[in-house]
Amino acid sequence: MSAPKLNQHRIVTSVLLGIKSLMLHKLRSGLTMLGMIFGVCSVIAMLAIGEGASHEAQERIKRLGSTNIIINSVKPPEQQDSGSNSSSFALSYGLTYDDASRLQYTIPNVESVLPMRIIRDNVRFSQNQEPCQVIGTHPQYANIQKVQLVSGRFLAAMDEKHQRNVCVITSGLARRLFTYQDPLESTIRIQDVYYQVVGIINETGTLEQRPQQGESEGEALDNNVYIPLSTARSRFGETIVRSNAGGFSAETIELHRIIVKMANTDAVIAAEQQIASLLRRFHEQNDFELIVPLQLLREAEATKRMFSIVLGSIAAISLIVGGIGIMNIMLATVTERTREIGLRRALGAKKQDIVSQFLIETVVLSIGGGLVGVILGVLVPVLVSISTDMITIITPWSVILAFGISGLTGIAFGIYPASQAAELDPIEALRHE
Repeated sequence: MSAPKLNQHRIVTSVLLGIKSLMLHKLRSGLTMLGMIFGVCSVIAMLAIGEGASHEAQERIKRLGSTNIIINSVKPPEQQDSGSNSSSFALSYGLTYDDASRLQYTIPNVESVLPMRIIRDNVRFSQNQEPCQVIGTHPQYANIQKVQLVSGRFLAAMDEKHQRNVCVITSGLARRLFTYQDPLESTIRIQDVYYQVVGIINETGTLEQRPQQGESEGEALDNNVYIPLSTARSRFGETIVRSNAGGFSAETIELHRIIVKMANTDAVIAAEQQIASLLRRFHEQNDFELIVPLQLLREAEATKRMFSIVLGSIAAISLIVGGIGIMNIMLATVTERTREIGLRRALGAKKQDIVSQFLIETVVLSIGGGLVGVILGVLVPVLVSISTDMITIITPWSVILAFGISGLTGIAFGIYPASQAAELDPIEALRHE
């Protein structure tokens, strides 16, 4: 028999002997594989859940626009206490129409500036009433925020110019207000003013069953009513009055939000400092905040990398524990099979045959456990997604990584028991009881 065929015969014989030996102790082999099964499963499942959570967070940030800079009006800290107990004057703070003009014509590389005014109120149709956010804005809102038009149209330039009482509502609010009637043929009432519904949009950045910040539990987020900014200014004014136990409180705010769309992402970071510097020149109070989605996105990506490393490291510990379990069992097996090893050596088996036999057994355990772990690791994220509506993403590299580590762990932790078995003296092994 030629040398290549002889080597091939030895490898096949070693594999068959290894598998036969494992099958003689099915329960012990199965329990030994559990460490690898749980290790591989936990690596894939944890990384899939972490990847899904990170993807969802990044998608929300992307919906804000990577080339956008969002400026919000905020109540200055020094006015928080005085405003809550006041019943005789209106606090004045926040962004102004002049701020929007300055940003448009002063900051370089600005593509467009979108002012917004937001009023909390109730909207009525027939006997139905729902809480809503009335958002006064310009027609370019649809392009900057990339809303999805379901039916009708969005606000037009002529609506803004003539202060028309028209509105666009979100699809969730349309379902709650209009049961059997087409919203586009109807008018809704906010306070004492009626608005013609001209369009319905989907708010891709909101979830219907999440409560609004500061609002009652269970209130829907998909509850926006969009009207022309000129109409909002005319119908609602600039002073918001709220009643409380001690009388009333009033706040004067011209604009609640300004979205600055830059020409490209390279201009965003430089513009942030320029915008902050410009606004501080005209705002003595700290009554605005800047949100830069591009920075948030980069931070989210960095957090994702750290999160993946931490989750992977924690899960990898399970693989190491599984490898130690295999090593422990194989060392016990060497002691059990000392006479068998001595007999094989006496019949002419070489050290490399003994090494390969025990090494094959550990590799079969680790790879077998790895395959079962991969199947469970793919199923667990799917079950999590179905039962909790949580997004999970199984990446090919996590499956390859987990399975590869399981195989390498089997080899690494199997070398020592295999070498110990090969080093046994044949005569002493035959005398072993």
